[in-house]
Amino acid sequence: MTSNRIILACLTLLVLSGCGAGGDDELRQWMSELRSTTKPKVTPLTEPKQFLPQAYSAELGVEPFNSVKLTQALRRDSAQLASNAALIAPEMARRKEPLESFPLDVMAMVGSLDKKGSPTALLKVDNLLYQVRAGNYIGLNYGKITRINESSIQLREIVQDATGDWIERAATLDLQEGKK
Repeated sequence: MTSNRIILACLTLLVLSGCGAGGDDELRQWMSELRSTTKPKVTPLTEPKQFLPQAYSAELGVEPFNSVKLTQALRRDSAQLASNAALIAPEMARRKEPLESFPLDVMAMVGSLDKKGSPTALLKVDNLLYQVRAGNYIGLNYGKITRINESSIQLREIVQDATGDWIERAATLDLQEGKK
């Protein structure tokens, strides 16, 4: 009990000794000396460049709103868009495969196997199992299987954007683990 009082008294003295005025007078003196001797360095601003206005002479320049030039530019842009649209478009003339009548969200990859050196995935749709390989088409958006591995199927879909142009979109079907 007495040792606790002695320890408490020592701690109280230690705390009170920290509250006294210490060496902060030296610090204040050093700061005031530093403020009086330090001068700020200000770099002078450079003079702004003089603006010299130029007179506009219409006969020397090309008229920006010439209807012939606008027509040519519009034709060039539409031809470029048509050529880009021809590069990415679904194959409408080919025969549809059975899994193209189902959306991707009702399909579940339930397994994979290696059949004659070719990776094959097992898809479950409406309680039926289908075997698919790279190159098969699935889903409603012209999805073509590009790669199959043990845990997923990667495919490339062709969809229309807001402007009506065909664009490619990547999609993945992951392996569904069985319920325990």
